[in-house]
Amino acid sequence: MAGLAGFRDRLKKALLVGAFFVAACQVHAASSCAPPGPLTQVQVANVIDGDTLALSDGRRVRLIGINAPELARDGRPAEPFARAARQRLQDLVAANGQRISLSVGQDPSDRYGRVLAHAFGGDGQSFEAVLIGAGLALHVAIAPNVALAGCLAEHEARARAGRSGLWQRLTAVPAADLRQPGFALVEVSVARVERNRGGLWLETDEDLVLHVPAKAMERFEVQALQAMVGRTVEVRGWVIERRQKRPGARWLMPLSHPSMLALQ
Repeated sequence: MAGLAGFRDRLKKALLVGAFFVAACQVHAASSCAPPGPLTQVQVANVIDGDTLALSDGRRVRLIGINAPELARDGRPAEPFARAARQRLQDLVAANGQRISLSVGQDPSDRYGRVLAHAFGGDGQSFEAVLIGAGLALHVAIAPNVALAGCLAEHEARARAGRSGLWQRLTAVPAADLRQPGFALVEVSVARVERNRGGLWLETDEDLVLHVPAKAMERFEVQALQAMVGRTVEVRGWVIERRQKRPGARWLMPLSHPSMLALQ
C-alpha cells in the first residue's frame, strides 16, 4: 500500500494542478487503457513513423494520445529515439500479422485527412500505452479525443520516473529558447491570466502565450489556472507562430485538456 500511495503522489506532482487535474487525469493504478469505443479490424500496409500507420486501403492513421519523435526529413536529422519508436510500432503490428483493431476518435480525422484512432492488438493491448510506457513517445491530449488521457498519462509518469527511452535526457525547453513552430515541451512562468470571449489566456514575460479556447473552458478550473500566476509551469503542445498586426507574444500554444499543463 505504501508503494501505491507513493506512486499516486508522484503522478499528482507530475501531471495534476489543483482539483480539476485530479478529476481529469487521476485513474486507478491498475488501468489497462481499454478500448474507449467500438473496434474495427484493419490491415496495415506500412508503419510510417512512431505514431502514424498506412493502411492497405490507402488511408493513413494518426494514433491518438501520443507524439513520437520525428524521423529525418527536409534536411533535418532524426530526433532521438525516432527510429526506435517506429521499430517498436512495426514490431507491434507484425506481432499481429499486420492486422490490428482501431477505435476511431470522437473527432475522426485531422486537417491532413488522416484517421484519428487508438490502435490495439489482438490481445487488447494498447499500442499507444506500449510506446509511452517505453519512453518512445510523449503523451498528448487534444480534445475531444481524450477518452484515454488519464491512463496514458499514468504510463508516461512511470516511464518518466524510470527515465525510460527519451526521458533519459529529455527536459523542458525554456520559453525564451523557442525558435520555430511545432510540438514542444516548454517551461515558463505565468505572469498574468486574462479571460474574454475567446477563452482564457495565460500571459508570460517571454514570447509565448498559452490559450484555453472558450469551447475547452469546461474542462478547466479557472481558479486553479489563476493560481498559477507567479508560478513556473511545464506545458506541452503545438506551438503556433502568431500573425498579428498589434504587438504581442510571437508564439501561441493552444490547450484543450488540463493534463497538458503542470506546475513545477
